Amino acid sequence: MPTMVTRKEPANSQSRRDFLKRGAIALGSAAMPLLGSHGKALAEQAAAPAGDLTNGAVDAHSHVWTPDVKRYPLSAAFKPTDMQPPSFTPQQLLAHARPCGVSRVVLIQMSYYGFDNRYMLDSMHAFPGVFSGVAVIDEHAAPLRDTMRDLKKQGVRGFRIHPAGQDVDRWLSSPGMAYMWKIGADEQLAMCGLINPEALTAIDRMCEKFPDTPVVIDHFARIGVDGTIRDSDVAKLSRLARHNHTHVKISAFYALGKKKSPYLDLAEMIRSLLNAFGPERLMWATDCPYQVQEGHKYLDSIELVRSRLDFLSDADREWLLKKTAQRVFFS
Repeated sequence: MPTMVTRKEPANSQSRRDFLKRGAIALGSAAMPLLGSHGKALAEQAAAPAGDLTNGAVDAHSHVWTPDVKRYPLSAAFKPTDMQPPSFTPQQLLAHARPCGVSRVVLIQMSYYGFDNRYMLDSMHAFPGVFSGVAVIDEHAAPLRDTMRDLKKQGVRGFRIHPAGQDVDRWLSSPGMAYMWKIGADEQLAMCGLINPEALTAIDRMCEKFPDTPVVIDHFARIGVDGTIRDSDVAKLSRLARHNHTHVKISAFYALGKKKSPYLDLAEMIRSLLNAFGPERLMWATDCPYQVQEGHKYLDSIELVRSRLDFLSDADREWLLKKTAQRVFFS
């Protein structure tokens, strides 16, 4: 078993304390430089112009952060030693993604920064067209509509929502959350839920109340994080498919089920979701940098969808690997 790590988290953070349950491993030196001449070549490839971005796959969920905590201060709940790996910049992310045929990535605001989305936004602006963004904001802070519209102008297409230890019903039924979902419908901005299976019923009620709000469920709703993929949980997630604007990320393979490549134990869950949602509402993602730690590889994640699931057609793969995320996050 890996060494367990406990991390501080604010009430509104998107913690992985219960999700990851694994040791913090820095990749290489303090900045994870991808060792040796091969690493230099990958870094140069990541920095090079990407060409036609529409030709490659889309990773619908990854995180970036920088060791430059003077320019980008951490939330009060975190300190630099909490960042593991110590650095995962856009260049480091692309050094994994581009050799695997991925040309665009949806960046998810990292909990280290709380509501300060500047590093994610600056990363998006530094690589025009390469990144879309999912921001984190305080749904109780005014002016909420202006905040969401301003972030939309900067390329944000969704907002991460997470109960962070709160009672799920109370969290989702708050006036701020209801207003956020209404704005999401008006502006076509997705509510991206980092939730456990027990929250699916409450999410279902919100989808009924706000049928025009785009919704994206992260990481299969964490089904199988304890090692067991329960049919009852898959059925609850599949029930959301009756809402036309709900989507599911087929992602975080390293953390679910057997947590071991080639991740084929997740195949039946993916098949069930494909039957429920159709390929047009499923999207593949890695959840980097966590997909490239502890022996897991970026290539193994994309290959599960690209070549290892024989029930997927070429058209299915096109939706899962590109077209769904492109429609939700890059339009």
